[in-house]
Amino acid sequence: MTEPQLAFCVRDVEPPGVEVRVNFGVFAGRGATPAEIDELAAALLPKVGDVSIVAEERHEIGEDAEASLNQVRIEVSPDHLPDDERELDILCGRLVEAAESWARGCIAERHAEVSEP
Repeated sequence: MTEPQLAFCVRDVEPPGVEVRVNFGVFAGRGATPAEIDELAAALLPKVGDVSIVAEERHEIGEDAEASLNQVRIEVSPDHLPDDERELDILCGRLVEAAESWARGCIAERHAEVSEP
C-alpha cells in the first residue's frame, strides 16, 4: 500500500457540468460553517441528486494586487444534468435561487462586520 501524498499535481481536470459560485464572505463577512454547508446540501439534493460543495478561502495574489475571499462553490457533474438546454437553464436558475436563499438565511442568522484595518 502506498502512503498518501501531501501535495500532488492533477493535469487532466474534468470540469463540473455546472458550477454555481456564492460570494458568501463578501456579504457574510466570514466563511460558511460545516453546519451551514450541510443545510445547503439538504436544499440542493432534491434538485440534482448528487452535488459537490466546496467552501474555500481563496487568495488571488499578483504583482500589484492581493485579494482574499470566502466563497462557496456548488458543482454538479454532467451525468446529473438534463440534456435539454432549456431544462438545464431552468435547473441552473433553481440552483442559484436555492443558493441565494441559503446564503441570505445564513447571513441573517450570523453576520460578521467587515472592516478595513
